[in-house]
Amino acid sequence: MAETLSDLDTFDRKILNVLSVEGRISVTELARRIGLSKSPTQARLKRLEESGVIRGYRALCDPIRLGRDHIAFVEVKLSDTREAALAAFATAVMRVPEVEQCHLIAGAFDYLLKVRTSGMTGYRAVLAERISTLPHVANTSTYVAMQAIKEEGLSPIPPTTPS
Repeated sequence: MAETLSDLDTFDRKILNVLSVEGRISVTELARRIGLSKSPTQARLKRLEESGVIRGYRALCDPIRLGRDHIAFVEVKLSDTREAALAAFATAVMRVPEVEQCHLIAGAFDYLLKVRTSGMTGYRAVLAERISTLPHVANTSTYVAMQAIKEEGLSPIPPTTPS
């Protein structure tokens, strides 16, 4: 059974908050920080992983140092919004490596994409050769980000849920 925020106790929340900042911390150090011994901390960690609350671990790379500092947000309007068309678009957009995020939107357009490239020339090529050719794309609108103010993952989880 998948856990939800309301299923998590104070120790689970502490584990998630520490790991969200320091994913490579040792279990011994994690246990020390949350105030439990190593065995119960390992058991909780395993439960959080198996239930899908913790989906995985990864390195956060600096996109600027990797030459991918150009961010564009792209509104995508589809010509067909039946389930088969949405599924075809969703499957195809997953194969575009420059698309960092893709969200189905309730509004004047259908999808909002976050696209990261090395610059405007690279972005224009991705838009023309990849995004515009995705299934059922009718039109797009681009908004170029001038500066990223906040871009990290989730904020810390509160120790208890408000009633």
